[in-house]
Amino acid sequence: MPPSTTDDLSDFLADALSYWRVDLSWFSLSVWQQACEPFTLEQVRKAFTAHATDPQRGMFPPKVADIVRALQGTHGDRSLIAWGKTLEAMSRVGAWRDVVFDDPVIHAVVQDLGGWVKLCRMPSKDIGYVQHRFCQTYQAYASVGHLDYPAVLAGDCSPGGEYHRYGLPEPEVVHIGKRAQAALVLAGGSASKAPSLFALAHLTPTPERPSSQPRDPKENLDADEPAFPRRAG
Repeated sequence: MPPSTTDDLSDFLADALSYWRVDLSWFSLSVWQQACEPFTLEQVRKAFTAHATDPQRGMFPPKVADIVRALQGTHGDRSLIAWGKTLEAMSRVGAWRDVVFDDPVIHAVVQDLGGWVKLCRMPSKDIGYVQHRFCQTYQAYASVGHLDYPAVLAGDCSPGGEYHRYGLPEPEVVHIGKRAQAALVLAGGSASKAPSLFALAHLTPTPERPSSQPRDPKENLDADEPAFPRRAG
């Protein structure tokens, strides 16, 4: 929420809570402001309206957690949505291309699961277990204030110079989700692509491929037009 709307938020909170005859103390105001900072004033208004019109909860004044839950859902809800988005990208884009999601938490989770290539090539029999670990890890990371994550989830494509040697265009990074948000994720991530120490041991290792030819010149990817140029180096 832009700083210019802070006063508007304070006025709105005082008016809204007066509906339930609740006074807004300075401490309560500071907690509300911190909790609502990631959202727009209009989103906060809609969340309060939704709470007020809830037949079961609307008779009670909302807690900060009630409004935040309405705005972003529970961590469990978000983890399942993130898993669905990741699973779709694994099928649609595959292990060969570099990808950037519009959710930095997904990047951190995939890194912990051994990286994009290993996740895409996991045995189908392990998908239930990997989903469980994905959602558990996502919920843990989602509750962290500051998050370190790789800017790009690296695929198994060859280095750019190898493509140039054969006169082929270098593959570009594929964005997943909202383009503008994915750009922010790309800008805010680190250059490191190494999997974390918590990588799953059961994921199959990436098979070796001959390096004399580019690895994916004939691959037909039914993916959105990439949003970003390939990473340097």
